[in-house]
Amino acid sequence: MPIATPEVYNEMLDRAKAGKFAYPAINVTSSQTLHAALRGFAEAESDGIIQISTGGAEFLGGQHNKDMVTGAVALAEFAHIVAAKYDITVALHTDHCPKDKLDGYVRPLLAISEERVAQGRNPLFQSHMWDGSAETLADNLSIAEELLARAAAAKIILEVEITPTGGEEDGVSHEINDDLYTTVNDAVRTAEALGLGDRGRYLLAASFGNVHGVYKPGNVVLKPELLRELQDAIGKQYGKADPFDFVFHGGSGSTAEEIATALENGVVKMNLDTDTQYAFTRPVVDHMFRNYDGVLKVDGEVGKKNTYDPRTWGKLAEAGMAARVLEAAQQLRSAGNRIK
Repeated sequence: MPIATPEVYNEMLDRAKAGKFAYPAINVTSSQTLHAALRGFAEAESDGIIQISTGGAEFLGGQHNKDMVTGAVALAEFAHIVAAKYDITVALHTDHCPKDKLDGYVRPLLAISEERVAQGRNPLFQSHMWDGSAETLADNLSIAEELLARAAAAKIILEVEITPTGGEEDGVSHEINDDLYTTVNDAVRTAEALGLGDRGRYLLAASFGNVHGVYKPGNVVLKPELLRELQDAIGKQYGKADPFDFVFHGGSGSTAEEIATALENGVVKMNLDTDTQYAFTRPVVDHMFRNYDGVLKVDGEVGKKNTYDPRTWGKLAEAGMAARVLEAAQQLRSAGNRIK
């Protein structure tokens, strides 16, 4: 069962919550980065989450048409075939989707899964993300209510981002300031609007200083202990221990201590993109520098085909990214915790 069914995906998340570990959620942009993520999970003996952002899906759709839905569907269908060769289970997820791209991305993908479920099949994706962090919280939650109802009917889990994550990803950017911390009142309003699983399961990307992209130590102040305040406040109000399934955005570059605290406070999914992009590209750069006279036809020479063959440097890129995924699984305690 390489691609999780809705029931298995719920089991995966429940196991992570109970075991205080989280799944690496790896952004992919090609069949090759997909294989790198799958390989990393397999080598870690970890289940995991493969995710595709709007920009990644547009890239996957080809530069002729740049169609996000085509790119996402094509990769998902490809994943359903090739993941069968890996002895782990993965869920397919779509990452950050702002309001202006819902009609060109998440809503059409929901419609595809709705049709599949009506035919007695499983949804194409196991979860979708609605990123309303650029909207007012009222508008954000209003749209989330609509999407949650559709997602639940299609046996899909919704991820919502209720307050901003700093930095920039796929054209959505937020300043790094004091707005990057979710308040108890934000969490109360979320529970009131979306329930706590009774109207459909959702993952909550609460903000505790998270920032996308590259940053140096000291430039970002993460407060993962804030997640405990949110869990306890809502848990007390509703009589439900640890009611939220949290997502850790901007996970690249985080310290082991920050990750450990987040896991103890209910994080079940952590996104990695920047670090895995670098891990994929770095071996390619090394290869090109070391073999510049082979990959280039220098001074009228003919170069060396076996050095500029994409398979040569592509294998190095896959290995580099897979190693970073393995490291992430170890940091998040999901290594060795695959569903047998």
